[in-house]
Amino acid sequence: MTAAKWNRKLHRWGALVTALPVLVIFVTGAILQLKKDWSWVQPPTRDGSLHNELALTWDEILEAARSVPEAEVEGWEDIDRMDVRPGRGMLKVRANNRWEVQLDATTGEVLSSTYRRSDLIEALHDGSWFLDGAKIWIWLPTAFILCGLWGTGVYLWLLPYLVKRRRRVNKAS
Repeated sequence: MTAAKWNRKLHRWGALVTALPVLVIFVTGAILQLKKDWSWVQPPTRDGSLHNELALTWDEILEAARSVPEAEVEGWEDIDRMDVRPGRGMLKVRANNRWEVQLDATTGEVLSSTYRRSDLIEALHDGSWFLDGAKIWIWLPTAFILCGLWGTGVYLWLLPYLVKRRRRVNKAS
């Protein structure tokens, strides 16, 4: 079998093997590119009343998060993370159920309460949503196969030019 035939075969099989992971990566990547512009993916960040000051206590933050029933926050174990934005005078409390509560950093007033999909989409994008080893055993090989597809694709693209050049050189001699 010639190198060109091996190249085509590898290119075809590589494209088939990586089709689904690449589709997931492309679609989720496109959605993540728009996350700041599309409130369905990530709620827009609101501004609080005073900037550069966090006047709330831990208990006040927890109580404000509890005041939003959709967040299902009963205690600190129900909170995944907090994001403090002193320059905007606000903080975000993300519940384990992906609900985001934005609070005024001075008064504790709930500025926004919305479901946040960007973390789920990021988990799909990097493969961690599927199984524990998906990042290493599916996404990483996909990356290497894509590099191979790029290489074989470039070779297949150059092949007609190389053949024409070889024919010209053979005619000249």
